[in-house]
Amino acid sequence: MRTSSSLRRKLISAATVSAALLSVGTASVAVAQDTPAQETAVPAALTEAAPGVQAERLIVGYKSGAAEATSNKAAEADAAAKDADFQRRLGTGAALIDLGADPSKAEVADTVAEFRADPQVAYVVPDRLNKPQADPNDTEYAKQWDLFEATAGMNVPGAWTKSTGTGVTVAVIDTGYVTHSDLAANIVAGYDFISDTAVSVDGNGRDSNPADPGDYYAANECGAGIPASSSSWHGTHVAGTIAAVTNNSKGVAGIAYGAKISPLRVLGKCGGYDSDIIDAITWASGGTVSGVPANTNVAKVINMSLGGDGACTSATQTAINNAVSRGTTVVVAAGNDNENVSGHSPGNCNNIISVAATNRSGAKASYSNYGSLVDISAPGGQTSTGTANGILSTLNSGASTPSSESYAYYQGTSMATPHIAGLVALVKSANSTLTPAQIETAIKNNARPLPGACSGGCGAGLADAAKTVAAVSGGTTTGTTFSSTTAVSIPDNGSAIESPITVSGRSGNAPSALQVGVDITHTYRGDLAISLVAPDGSVYSLKAASSSDSADNVNTTYTVNASAETANGTWKLRVQDTAAQDTGTLNGWKLTF
Repeated sequence: MRTSSSLRRKLISAATVSAALLSVGTASVAVAQDTPAQETAVPAALTEAAPGVQAERLIVGYKSGAAEATSNKAAEADAAAKDADFQRRLGTGAALIDLGADPSKAEVADTVAEFRADPQVAYVVPDRLNKPQADPNDTEYAKQWDLFEATAGMNVPGAWTKSTGTGVTVAVIDTGYVTHSDLAANIVAGYDFISDTAVSVDGNGRDSNPADPGDYYAANECGAGIPASSSSWHGTHVAGTIAAVTNNSKGVAGIAYGAKISPLRVLGKCGGYDSDIIDAITWASGGTVSGVPANTNVAKVINMSLGGDGACTSATQTAINNAVSRGTTVVVAAGNDNENVSGHSPGNCNNIISVAATNRSGAKASYSNYGSLVDISAPGGQTSTGTANGILSTLNSGASTPSSESYAYYQGTSMATPHIAGLVALVKSANSTLTPAQIETAIKNNARPLPGACSGGCGAGLADAAKTVAAVSGGTTTGTTFSSTTAVSIPDNGSAIESPITVSGRSGNAPSALQVGVDITHTYRGDLAISLVAPDGSVYSLKAASSSDSADNVNTTYTVNASAETANGTWKLRVQDTAAQDTGTLNGWKLTF
């Protein structure tokens, strides 16, 4: 069995380090030789923590029914049989597997191949490295153009007459929180999820104190050729944009200043791991994480101003899907590489609001990622022509450890993302019945066209807070809901089941954005094909069967253009399990007109 290293590969940091630096590799001890078959069978994306850096840990999801899915002892034995070490159980039920210090490319490929070949394994992905998505700047100006300027601001003051975010907790999954008097009144308990003491810097692993001790590092400490960096206080800057105390005659205004911030620490020296982020997502949304006390401040909004390279893994997607199924909206930075977000996780995951950044003229910021997976744009700033063009928020003056509180301008999709998280809090506070899918739809439907240029795709446009909050206030976007709470068993690899809902009292046709909310428990979601059957028998496919358990989230709200259908009548949800071994239940579903 390999010897586990006490000092794990550390993530490339925060706001000052380019994404390109993620490609910097480290020396490895080559004790085995790759074969052509291994090279073909195991893609690099499944063996690397970052481009050119071999993974030292894997996240393994076991199929329901496998002993390893619930028994740590069984998972430990399975890992040992594959020359690896079981570390812990993640909040999603997946296992974190340690491959030892500096494994060679061949060793990682061998182990990944063994797990992939195991019939009890649903997925195996590397424990990838992530970094904050921001580019901080030192500035002196105190203008929050991003909130109110007519050209490129988000029209936030117009929303405050209807909502300030009261009653909503926003989890900021980031570097933690450093004390600031312009934020303190809106901070509630969070958690430090960093398990690796080399990354945590605070001298211990996981604990209930999410205080940010600083994420500074020396030259070459985070990789050969990487220069030294001061602490970013990144999570505190993000938190201030969302919920800095307002009308207190000092500092800056928060977008949802009536909301509360729960700081969850996952990024430390040189960054943070997927496994810690996954547990933070789980815990923030009310899920259970082994060894962590129950969350008493469950968040209805999660802000993740962080990211790494590659496709969204099954491990991360599962955590997001579970959070959304609990009613939590997940908002994620698209990334700062001026590339298509499809190659950058978690901004390319499903079931999130992926946010691109705009500059002070309302055009896509030069650094911002883009593409069809971007959902919305928000001010992220761009300081090449002056510091006042950045995003001003709460910070700390300490170059390494905390010193006096301060304010500073930063730029990045890290800064754009909390604008949308703050807007989600305003919307949720204005209409608490809205689901994450309905909130996303409301934000998109009420966005305005980008005032400036965007090449490649910037989502629905520039978010408009006042227009969005006005649209949802009083329930104008939710309409009338018809539901079925009758549970129906889904037979394994059998005939389709149908659950009816009778709609009456409506006039004319169904809407072009009919909302179909689905609640299904199933041990392998990829097996399921789900359709909506209109009263006249027309069938609208909601989800096709797939070979991936995480290809689609079945506990979500689908949007259907049913404008050709008469609203009144009996609608049916049709569900079929298309492959053997797994079973489940349709717990209920609903139609919102």
